[in-house]
Amino acid sequence: MKYIYYPGCSLERNAAAYNESTMAIAAPLGMEYQEVDDWNCCGAVEFIAVDKMQAYALTARNLALAEQQLTNGENMVAPCSACFLNLSKCDAYLTASPSLASKVNKALDAGGLHYTPGTVHTRHLLDVVVNDVGYDAIKEKVKKPLYGLRVAPYYGCLIVRPGFLDKFDDPEYPTSLDKLTRALGATVVDFPMKAHCCGGHMTQISDAIALNMINNLLKNAADYEADVIVTICPMCQLNLDAYQKDVNRVLGTNYNIPILYFTQLIGLALGLSASELGFGKEIIDAAPALAKIGVEPPPAPKKKKPAKGELPMPIMPEKE
Repeated sequence: MKYIYYPGCSLERNAAAYNESTMAIAAPLGMEYQEVDDWNCCGAVEFIAVDKMQAYALTARNLALAEQQLTNGENMVAPCSACFLNLSKCDAYLTASPSLASKVNKALDAGGLHYTPGTVHTRHLLDVVVNDVGYDAIKEKVKKPLYGLRVAPYYGCLIVRPGFLDKFDDPEYPTSLDKLTRALGATVVDFPMKAHCCGGHMTQISDAIALNMINNLLKNAADYEADVIVTICPMCQLNLDAYQKDVNRVLGTNYNIPILYFTQLIGLALGLSASELGFGKEIIDAAPALAKIGVEPPPAPKKKKPAKGELPMPIMPEKE
């Protein structure tokens, strides 16, 4: 199964483990990726509120580049939920509005590009894994079942609603990630907040609101004694992982729940090593969870100074 692959900005930096684990499980699952050549940022979630036309042109540039690489009607895969939303939404709107498509293509013409609306079908990686590969096929490939690992499956709020091109799961109570996790041998805990928002970039706007939203998710998982929360979105992973200690400090909680990508769990069940799957990059150490399923954690990385121009992880201010 061949796909055009759009990694997006996050998978090159803070979500590198997502990209590494996605690549690591591709061959065992019979998937082949061709990365979009010279791709650019999808615009994230804010740009469309700043300048709608520029935002559509920015996103459509990726669709135009992907269209050039199509050889046999391949789908384009986006692991990031925000990237998936923007790419599929842009295509849907350009298809529905010839006027908008004309304006966007006028902007693309300056770079020698053109996009034919409806040509590139963008799908989220979870959709591709569960529907193209399939639960049964994955279960047959499991070499080291994740028996005893209690998992809270977290979808976030973007991939199943509104669903511009595909409605592959229930928008209010999705279950595809639950079924996939069970196929890997893990125990899926009840997680009623599985499709609630993580706060997105609220961490940069209001620490009080952001930490309370993150706390709600962590508490829900902790109440059901989850060993890990598994997610499908870099933004969700970042918020729950990077700000978990801030939640503990500000709200007086004591969470210590690793936040992992679903591709990492698949890789573990397929028998791949923790190092191959990007473990060790998470802030909340996954070693205790790995120990429950008999997996050796990767060697601790040597601490290094931030590169020139690189900012350290933001820390919430002390609660007054």
